[in-house]
Amino acid sequence: MVAVVAKALLIWMLIAIAEVWHGILRVRLLNRRVGDHRARQIGVFSGSAIILLIAWFSVPWIGVNRIGQCLGVGFLWLALMLAFEIAFGRFVFRVSWQRIAADFDFRKGGLLSIGMLILWASPLLVARLKGLL
Repeated sequence: MVAVVAKALLIWMLIAIAEVWHGILRVRLLNRRVGDHRARQIGVFSGSAIILLIAWFSVPWIGVNRIGQCLGVGFLWLALMLAFEIAFGRFVFRVSWQRIAADFDFRKGGLLSIGMLILWASPLLVARLKGLL
């Protein structure tokens, strides 16, 4: 189990790096064309695709072979990404708590909770699609 957690942490770091680059590209290429709010909405789906792609190639290497392990890896990724998103937003970009909350609030057009759900479910989804379970 320790090996699974260590590998899951490494893959989460890869996901975090990929998502930072994704965010940089979103701001540089998409914000000007569609505005910040719409670009963040679109970014949830392109970011989710990046997560699923990384999961597709990494879940077999992580070595999960039970539903509980898949959900555990997904929860680890989710917890770390939530902490990273909030810390990065607050301390690097000085984003308000209201803005962070709005990214998760469907009533305000925030779709980040969808991306987080996909992040959490991605190990299980990939393991099922690849026949690992």
